[in-house]
Amino acid sequence: MARRHLFDQETSRMHYDAIIIGGSFAGLSAAMQLARARRKVLVIDAGLPRNRFAEASHGFLGQDGKAPHEIMREGRRQLLLYPTVEFIDGMAVRARQEDQHFSVTLADGREAEGSKLILAIGRRDELPAIPGLEERWGATVLHCPYCHGYEVAGRQLGVLANHPGSPHQGLLIPDWGPTTYFTQGTFEPSEEEAAGMIARGAVIERTPIVACLGPAPRLEGVRLADGRILPVEAIFTASKTHMASPLAEQLGCAFDAGMTGPILRVDDWKQTTVPGVYAAGDAANPMHNATLASASGVLAGVAAHRSLFMP
Repeated sequence: MARRHLFDQETSRMHYDAIIIGGSFAGLSAAMQLARARRKVLVIDAGLPRNRFAEASHGFLGQDGKAPHEIMREGRRQLLLYPTVEFIDGMAVRARQEDQHFSVTLADGREAEGSKLILAIGRRDELPAIPGLEERWGATVLHCPYCHGYEVAGRQLGVLANHPGSPHQGLLIPDWGPTTYFTQGTFEPSEEEAAGMIARGAVIERTPIVACLGPAPRLEGVRLADGRILPVEAIFTASKTHMASPLAEQLGCAFDAGMTGPILRVDDWKQTTVPGVYAAGDAANPMHNATLASASGVLAGVAAHRSLFMP
C-alpha cells in the first residue's frame, strides 16, 4: 500500500530530493535509481497510463505478455520496500519553480516540493475521426508492430495512413501478414515507396475508410467511402499525440517537433531546457516502446541524483 502519512498535515509541505510525475514504466524506473541512492522520492500518479488500453505488454524483456498494470503494480511493490519512497495517487495540476526548488500542486489542493523534478507524464493519443477506431484502440487498432504485430500475424492487416511517415508502416507491416495500405486519399506513397509495397505483396487502396465493422474490440472489416467492404482484422496507424499534462509548458520547457506531435527537448541525460527538470518516457522519446521508456527513466533518475551534489 502506498504511504500517505507525509501529507496528513495540511498546513505543511514536505520536501523531497525528487518528485516524479507519472507512475508508469519511465517514472517507476527513475524512482528506483533514486531509491537505491537512498534519496527521498515522491511519485505522483494519476492512474491513466498511455498503455491502459492494451491487455498485454510485449517486447519488454522479462515482462513479455504481462498486463501493463501488473508490471506497474509489481514495480510499486518493489519500490515501497525502500523506506525513502512515497506514492500519491492523484493528478498533478500545477508545477512551478520557487527559488532553489520546485513546487507541485495536486488537484485536491495538496502541495509538495522537491529539489528536482522528473516529468514522466506520457502522451495522449488522438485517433482519426473514423467510427469504430477508438473502441478498438490497443486491441485491433494498433500503433506498433513490434509491440503487437506478433499477436495479429497472418491475418488481413491494414495500414491507415494519417501522417507523412505512414508509407514507412506500409513497407513494414507485410512482415506480419497480407497488408492493404489505405492512403485515405491524402498520404500517397512516392513511386519508390509504392513499388516497395507492391514488391512486398501489399495492396494500395486510395478510397478512404469511413467505418470499422464487427463487434468491438474485434475487427472484421472496413467500409470504404464508395460502399465497398474489405476484410481487415487489424489496423496499424499512428495517432496524433499530445502531452498528457500541461506541467512542462507551465515550467517553460522547450519542445521539438516529433513525427506525430511535440516532444520535450532533452539532452543526453534527459534534462529539459529548464535546469533541474528532467523528462523520460513517451513525453521525451521520439520512439515509443516500453523498454525505451524504462531505459530513459533510468537515465533521468541517475542524472537527477547526480545533480543533487554535482554542479
